[in-house]
Order: sequence, then C-alpha cells, then structure tokens
Amino acid sequence: MKNKKRFFKKILSWAGLFFFALAAFMIYRQLSRYTFAEIKDAVISIPNKNILYACIASFFGYTALSSYDFLALKYIGRTLQAWKWIFAGFLGFAVSNNAGHAIVSGGAIRYRLYTRWRFSASDIVKMVTFSGFTYLVACFFLIILGYVCSPEHVLSSVSSPYLNWTIVNVSVGGLIFYMWGCIYYKKPIIIKEIEFDPPSWKMAIAQIIIGSADILMASLVLYFLMESYIDIPFLTFIGAFIIAQVLGVYSQVPGGLGVFELVFTNLMPGDQNQANLFAILILYRIIYYLLPLLISGIGLIIYEFRLAERKKITKRKNND
Repeated sequence: MKNKKRFFKKILSWAGLFFFALAAFMIYRQLSRYTFAEIKDAVISIPNKNILYACIASFFGYTALSSYDFLALKYIGRTLQAWKWIFAGFLGFAVSNNAGHAIVSGGAIRYRLYTRWRFSASDIVKMVTFSGFTYLVACFFLIILGYVCSPEHVLSSVSSPYLNWTIVNVSVGGLIFYMWGCIYYKKPIIIKEIEFDPPSWKMAIAQIIIGSADILMASLVLYFLMESYIDIPFLTFIGAFIIAQVLGVYSQVPGGLGVFELVFTNLMPGDQNQANLFAILILYRIIYYLLPLLISGIGLIIYEFRLAERKKITKRKNND
C-alpha cells in the first residue's frame, strides 16, 4: 500500500513537468503558423510605448494571479515565504494559461512544489480548489459586468440570445449563492475525507477583487496593443474581452485560441484593420503567454538545479 502511494505521488510530482512541456508545445503550435518575418513585422508595427504598457500590465496581471496562492494560504491557515507562493503561483498559471485544464495542469505544478515545502496532499487540494473558486466567483462578477458593458452585436457574435440569458442568470445566481454560503453557512463540507470550511465574507470579497484584477490586467495587455490602431471605447472593449476570456477558459482551448479572434473581428467595422489585428494578436500571445512561460521555465530550471545540488551536498555530508 505504501509503495502504491509513493508511486502515485511520484506520478503527480512528475506530471507538473509534463504539463510544463505540454504548455510549451501548445504555445509553439499557436505561433508556428506565423513566420519569423511576420512576428518581427508585428512587433515593429506597434509603438514601443504601447508594448511597454502591455508588458507592465502583463506583469501586474501575473502578480494578481500569484496572489491566488497567497489567499489560498490564508484560507488553510498556513504561512510561507513570499518568494515561494509567488513562484508557485506564477509558474502554475503560466503553465495552465497555455496548457488549458487549469485545475489539472496548474495543480500538478503546485503539487510538485508544495510537497517539497512540507504541505500535505489535503492542504494542496484545498488550495487548488479555493483558487478555482476565486477565479469562478470573479468570472461570475465580471460576466455580469461584461454583459452590461458590451453592445448587443458583440453578445450575438459570441453565442445565441438564449445562451446569453442563461450565462448571465447562472452568474447572478452563482454569485449570490456563494456569498450567501460564505455569510450564513458555517458547517464544514467534507469531500473524500477532506474538510472544506466556507470562507468568510471578507475573504470572498478579496477573491472577487483579486480575480477581477487578474482579468482586468490581462485585458489591458491587449487594449494597450490595440489602442493605436482601433478606436474602441474601453467599456465596450472590456465587456467583449471578459466574455471572450471566460468562454475561452471554459472551452479549455489553450489561450482561448479562436474565441478572441471571433469576438474582436466582429467588433471591427468591415474588413479594415485586419492586418493590424493580426499583428496585435500575435504580439498579445507573445507578451501574455509566451514570455511568462519562458520566464517561469528559466525559474523552474534554476530551482530544480539548485535543489539537485543541495541533495548532492547533503548526501556527501551524510557519507562523511
């Protein structure tokens, strides 16, 4: 029985590296359709200041994403050095944003890291589940906001009126139910011997704020790249982006590939600006998806290398 548990833990641990490789492959597939010359022209065609603003927004977006892990630690009543939860959050979301299936891919990365920091499997499950709800309630809130802000032709380009009505009502009901549970439901929820306590209403508000900040920063990355070429009011843009982002995540298509193109093509009057849109979307995927994955990959390699060196030093000392 113990051997089976050890084998299962090893599989989970190595699954983190597998999903990292999968994320790298998925983003390669997304960008491989373009030649190097096309990507270079896309970068050159956009003003440097807009690229800088987009990179800053991406940085703050991933800072907000890392804060999911900080909130999750608060939820389970544990503390951890700041660099560790920032590293775990950044790496986990850099992988899950590109690989899709966020709970599985991001969860595998977190399992590999947090078990090394002496967290139990049940604590990690609680953290991953709590982070999932952080994104979910933020989605509920932002879907409502998005449908209020978006013009009718954007909504109809994404889905049918009946589906729109269903999504909005589910979001309103889900948000109300979650807040009611946080305020009034005090009994723990036990699932497969893991005890989940409903968070406080203050923590629920923090979940909505941090989750909304994450999605808002992601939208600013694309908006800064678009604003020099396409005249779209920000409220219209943010509404369309929220809908595209949420449906992209739920579709489990890595990066929501195809959903963004559909929505923003319908936002454009006629066929003009298509060349600019092509350049903008390439650069958006480079800044918000590729660069964080590369940075996290370098960080992971350094971390694994240093950990291996420490193990070698420890073995030498024990042998001596």
